[in-house]
Amino acid sequence: MDYLELMNQRHSVRKYTDKPLEADAVNELNAEIDAVNSESGLHIQLVTEEPEAFQAEKPGYGKFSGCKNYFALVGPKGKEEEIGYYGERLVLKAQSLGVNSCWVALTFKKSKAKFEIAEGEKLYMVIAVGYGENQGHKRRSKHINEISDCGDNSPDWYIAGLEAALLAPTAINQQRFYFTLSGNTVKAKAWLGFYTKTDLGIAKYHFEIAAGKENFTWG
Repeated sequence: MDYLELMNQRHSVRKYTDKPLEADAVNELNAEIDAVNSESGLHIQLVTEEPEAFQAEKPGYGKFSGCKNYFALVGPKGKEEEIGYYGERLVLKAQSLGVNSCWVALTFKKSKAKFEIAEGEKLYMVIAVGYGENQGHKRRSKHINEISDCGDNSPDWYIAGLEAALLAPTAINQQRFYFTLSGNTVKAKAWLGFYTKTDLGIAKYHFEIAAGKENFTWG
């Protein structure tokens, strides 16, 4: 997969067609979920052909329509950043299969969602997936200097990572994260705000892919 191309292609989609997820796509997504859960200790699940969570007795509930598939982002408490990091890994995997997506925090009905939550776990949010009526739209973005200490002497890999981080989806497009570089150690922190820890995990996944793990360590 060309991850950078996928990051640029992928936009949030809220309106979906009636086309069911193809069997091969479901199999590949479930395989990726198994790998993610094994690596992270999370309990993410793919729910298909279940529209109730996005209906809530209202047409176009939460500005979504036709949504009947989603990743249920379930895991132990205190894993907000990991939910973002590994959830975005699944989003880009879906994009590589021609499956559109949208991170969803509030506009779904938890009582009608179908997934398992073990003792000590919680549902953080969901990611809608399916075949969109369109491919979504590019959103406005901050400047690289607003989210980092990037300067004239910053290495190319650092700049590439920051540019990829700016492609990361964030709650209400807030991009409330900040990266700093010391030697080859990168630190990233989240500012206060809704879902900023999860947003940070998404941004760190983007950064890591573009910067290259061989070039730096997380501080």
